[in-house]
Amino acid sequence: MIVARLALQSLLNRWITVLLTVLAISVSVMLLLGVEKVRSGARDSFAGTVSGADLVIGARSGAMQLLLYSVFRIGNATNNVTWRSYQDIVSRAEVAWAIPLSLGDSHRGFRVIGTTPDYFEHLQYRGGQTLKFAAGTPFDDLFDVVVGSDVASRLGYSIGDTITVAHGAGSVGPGHDDLPFRVSGILARTGTPVDKSLHVSLKAIEAIHVDWRSGSRIPGQVTPADRLRQMSLPPKAITAAIVGLKSRLQVMGFQRAVNEYRAEPLSAVLPGVALQEMWGLVATAETALLGVSAMVVVTSMLGLSAMILSTLNERRREIAILRSLGARPGTVGSLLVGEATLLTVAGIAIGTAALYAVLVVARPLIDRQFGIDIGIQPPSSTDARLLLAILIGGITAGFLPAYRAYRMSLADGMMVRT
Repeated sequence: MIVARLALQSLLNRWITVLLTVLAISVSVMLLLGVEKVRSGARDSFAGTVSGADLVIGARSGAMQLLLYSVFRIGNATNNVTWRSYQDIVSRAEVAWAIPLSLGDSHRGFRVIGTTPDYFEHLQYRGGQTLKFAAGTPFDDLFDVVVGSDVASRLGYSIGDTITVAHGAGSVGPGHDDLPFRVSGILARTGTPVDKSLHVSLKAIEAIHVDWRSGSRIPGQVTPADRLRQMSLPPKAITAAIVGLKSRLQVMGFQRAVNEYRAEPLSAVLPGVALQEMWGLVATAETALLGVSAMVVVTSMLGLSAMILSTLNERRREIAILRSLGARPGTVGSLLVGEATLLTVAGIAIGTAALYAVLVVARPLIDRQFGIDIGIQPPSSTDARLLLAILIGGITAGFLPAYRAYRMSLADGMMVRT
């Protein structure tokens, strides 16, 4: 207890240097814990993009590729799934619900998704949350479109506005200008690719391509919108489907049945497994980022040790007086280790508190800008291990100055004059 009081008083006498050292430790703690928070938040946000779905079905391809283009709207499908095969598969007794997805067109850089009303009823995200409408209703008319929150905010759309769809997934391309859509609904923000998508009916996808063949408009052929509304226009094919089963115990058997489907080559992937595969590819980058953060912590620990070492010459008389009063060399050494410990504890406390304060302010901005929901929960076991490692590092940083002080002789200290 006496050593702790002496250490605290000694630090107060050098408060400017101590303040800068604590600030350096706090910043390194914020960086290390912040990187871990962003990493875990990104993982959880990606995993929560499609919640409650058991399988994603598409044309035969890699699991990660199928997940990327069907759920995250990244890339393109290798092939389509015929509508007959889709109906055959989802009519199986194991299927509780299914959401067909048809991709291929776009609007000013945003993907246009052809689907059914089941999309708004069954698609879930982030722990089972369902899609909600910020305004309007699902599509009812053939040329109704439901837009995501980012589409509405960035392009300034409101209910009743008209838009036209471009052919293909690029930001520019031949358009379906003769068949404009009316915005019937705007979805509430989800922090998922849904926010950056436009949703129309599968029949609408067929309707806007009635006068097209092989990616080009048929010269001189224009079918009026009213006539298209009266046509049957069943889907010929879809890009992928998200499927929920009645029981999780049926997943493996259903997946095998789809993968062995004889009518055409298909793949059924578990979203969680595909996500793990994707995170395996970026694990090196994650490790490198954590490594850089760890090096910042090591640098702050070296600065702590250097700060205490730089004051030893000034404190030789103080140390000599302690020795002359009966303090053992170990007591003098423990004084310096105690100072390093106090500085490290203060840096950890201030850095952790500052990080949570920043998260409270920045969390909505990060979620809105990047779709990453960084949870504000008490420090996890991983956080606790990181903080413990920093504390041990701080204590260790105090041993070199303690050893130097231990080696100082009483005569060497008494020779110093002020």
